[in-house]
Amino acid sequence: MGIGAGIKTIEFMNNKIRIIDQRKLPDRLQYIDLSTKKQVCDAIKTLAVRGAPAIGVCAAYGLYISICKKSYKDRKIFFKQLNKNAKLMISSRPTAVNLSWAVKRLMQKAIDNKQSGIADIKKILFAEAEKIHKQDQDMCIRMGKFGAKLIRHRDSILTHCNAGALATSGIGTALAPMYIAKSEAKKIKVYADETRPLLQGARITAWELKKAGIDVTLICDNMAASLMHSKKINKIMVGADRIAANGDFANKIGTYSLAVLAKVHNIPFYVVAPTSTFDFNLKTGSQIPIEQRDPDEVRKIKTVYTADKNVNVYNPAFDVTPHYLVTAFVTDKGIFRKPNRRSLKSLKS
Repeated sequence: MGIGAGIKTIEFMNNKIRIIDQRKLPDRLQYIDLSTKKQVCDAIKTLAVRGAPAIGVCAAYGLYISICKKSYKDRKIFFKQLNKNAKLMISSRPTAVNLSWAVKRLMQKAIDNKQSGIADIKKILFAEAEKIHKQDQDMCIRMGKFGAKLIRHRDSILTHCNAGALATSGIGTALAPMYIAKSEAKKIKVYADETRPLLQGARITAWELKKAGIDVTLICDNMAASLMHSKKINKIMVGADRIAANGDFANKIGTYSLAVLAKVHNIPFYVVAPTSTFDFNLKTGSQIPIEQRDPDEVRKIKTVYTADKNVNVYNPAFDVTPHYLVTAFVTDKGIFRKPNRRSLKSLKS
């Protein structure tokens, strides 16, 4: 099977984006094709495709799809529509910076080549989307190799949400070191938080790790402290959706709790993320926009209500963890310990 779970989260073929519909997991491994900008935005909003790197790749192809089939004779109209489509893609989810990073990267390519013919600009946009796709796959491997250096034989690792192959177009971010460690014949055990309210850990991470042949145990979110106190956790590895210049970072709600618990129990807390997840325009995590989601995600599980249908709900998709709780960032450019604005500055280039 090779490294990882042997699955392809995103493929591009025949001017369509083929993705695994993650809303169906673990019941069904179902693929869907996205051929319009509306379908792409809906897939991102409804979490059919999710994970910061994966939605960045999807949005890059989505921007190309949004203009590839229509004929444009007027360059001004073409760029006006392209800009409108780019804003639509970026608005589909506000927190994960990879999405806006990828879309803005394509827009800059278009601007840099604005004197070219429209047909040529379309080709340039597609080539850039392909490049982002390939770079994401390569960055996953590099993060995995750096992160695997932190994993010892017989380690027990706790992870939250899903930061594996299903969150990227490669082998993942936080799960990548575990996949590399397994390929190096290190025996490890992974505890996966269920990750309320959408259960990405239960539905996706546990399924993915099991498929990859890694020893995985699913736990409720509120069991983590007990496991740490019992000394059953050696380290924690999580992903990130946006990282500010000082190292504060946003990740799935519940991550901050784990970081605080790790500090109390003296357990290394690692964040595994590509350079595309760093947003150096934001000085601190207080500036990271936090997505508020549908209250029914908390009121019910799938189609069954587990709470009063009209009870008030607070449902932020992410929380922000301060940099001083992070032992190190594992990136595609190396490991950055005790992260701060100065130590992370080299990632800008």
